[in-house]
This record gives sequence, structure tokens and C-alpha cells, in this order.
Amino acid sequence: MTCIASLTKIFNRQILICMSNHYQSSNNTESHRGSNVYVTSFKNEIDNNSRFKFGKNWSQFLTNLNEQQIDNAKSYLKFFLGKESLSGFTFIDVGCGSGLSSLVARQLGAKVFSFDYDPESVNCTLGLKNRYFSDDECWQIESGSALDETYISSLGSFDIVYSWGVLHHTGDMKKALINVMPLVKEGGLLYISIYNYQPYWSKLYKIMKQAYIRSPKILSALILAIYIASQVVKGFVRDIVMLKNPKIRYKKSIQERGMSKIYDWIDWVGGYPFEVAKPEDIFDIFHQHQFELIKMKTMSGGLGCNEFLFKKKQATQ
Repeated sequence: MTCIASLTKIFNRQILICMSNHYQSSNNTESHRGSNVYVTSFKNEIDNNSRFKFGKNWSQFLTNLNEQQIDNAKSYLKFFLGKESLSGFTFIDVGCGSGLSSLVARQLGAKVFSFDYDPESVNCTLGLKNRYFSDDECWQIESGSALDETYISSLGSFDIVYSWGVLHHTGDMKKALINVMPLVKEGGLLYISIYNYQPYWSKLYKIMKQAYIRSPKILSALILAIYIASQVVKGFVRDIVMLKNPKIRYKKSIQERGMSKIYDWIDWVGGYPFEVAKPEDIFDIFHQHQFELIKMKTMSGGLGCNEFLFKKKQATQ
């Protein structure tokens, strides 16, 4: 009963957040190349009900961010990259979101460049930088779009290009995938994650996301409530049948990548634009452009993101 009461309390709190009209702002005044252009474009998409406010969700996530989550995110990044330290490496975070991955890359010693299309995500990342690396010249943050070829071409190349759960939200995933390729130095690494394709379910989820962002707030809250309730009940029943403690499920969600189950759910329900891909489709795209697959973690046909670590081949002499 304690577990159910705890989940109910968290659930009710998130419904209030979803229904709130408050859009958190930041006191950061750092300027960004082309920021006005991206802010205007972003606002138009929001006004046209064609984009989810990812940054608003991230700003809520950061209000509860703790050192354990940061350590977990750091451990996972080291694990997937296969590196204990990023000292001496340049690292670009394409679609930095909350800024957590950029933060841990900087803590691991990398020289970091972060950008995002969502102005509130830029503010989230600036907030983390000001908190942990104030006035640090080795961490730059800007407004930018993975679909803007002119902007991307102005950034140069990096040892590690990172984009976790971003490119499938751009509105043109294939173009975004191709655009990030030149950012990788020869011999450099590309770490991306893309939503897994599921027959029938992917189409249904797209309809759910469109309904969420296009509906009045009260109806959006109801859609979120139904989805979270279904996931809690499904997980609870599964754990009872498997003789597992239901609490462990939610503790584990925090352990991996330092994320939060609740905010992941909100991001999942509202996350639009939305595209998916089979693992082999992603492999084929990068294989055709001289990228070698180093590591892959798939959802085995289930819901979630497939993760890929590619290495850019050296040019033939």
C-alpha cells in the first residue's frame, strides 16, 4: 500500500504540473548566434500545436535533480563510450535538453559545446553550467537546430558527437541524421539514440502525441493520467506475477542515465514531432557514409530508444 500511495502522490503532482499555465523562465542573459530566429520558429510551432514543450518538462526535472542522478548519468556515459575520462576530447551535445549529459561530459574533462532548438532547454543547460561551471570557457552553449545545415556547418568537428533521444523529434529525422555526420572528426565517435519502430504501436503512439499537444490542457492532463495509470498498473501486475518488489522498478529508472520515470513518461506522451526507425535502418544510413558500428543496445522490438555508438572511418590515403 505504501508503494501505491507514493506513486499516487507523484502522479497527482504531475497532473497539476501538466495543467499549469506557468512556463518557467531563466535570468540567463547569454546571447546565442541566431537565437532570435530559433525562438521565433519555435514559438510558431508551439502556436500551431505542432511541437511539445520539451524544455518546460526538463525545467521541472531539474528542480529535483540530485548528485546521485548526476553520478548515475556520468557512469552510464562512461560505460557506453567505453572511456573512464574524456580529458582532451571535444564533445558536442546536439539537442542538450536538460543539460545533464553536457554537465557530466564536462565533469569527465571534455571541452563541451551544447545547443538546442528549444529556448527553455538552452536555459536549463545554462542553469546547470552556472551552478557547476560558472564562467568556464571550456563549455559553450547556444541556440541551434540540427536541421539548419548552415548552422551545423559553422560548428566544425568534434571527437565525440552525442545526441540522445533528440533527432527523432526534429520533424525530419533522416535529414538530422545526415546533418550531424560532418560534426564527427575522422576516427571520432557518434553516440545517438532513436525511438524503436513497433508495428501498429508506433502509429498509435503518434496519434496519442498529436492529441496531447493539440488538446485543451484539461484533456491533455487526462491523456497523461490514463497513460501513467496504465503503466503503473501494468508494471505493478507484472512485478507481482514475477514475485518482484514494485518499488525496484522505479528506483532502477533513476539509476540508468540519471533520469526520472515521471518526467520520462511526460516526455513520452507529449514528445512530438515523433519518428521511429528499425535498428537496421539506422545502421544502413551510417554504414553508407563510412561509419563503423562499435556498440548497440536495442529494445528487442519493445518500446524505447535503441542506442548506437559509431566510429567515423579514417579517409583512405
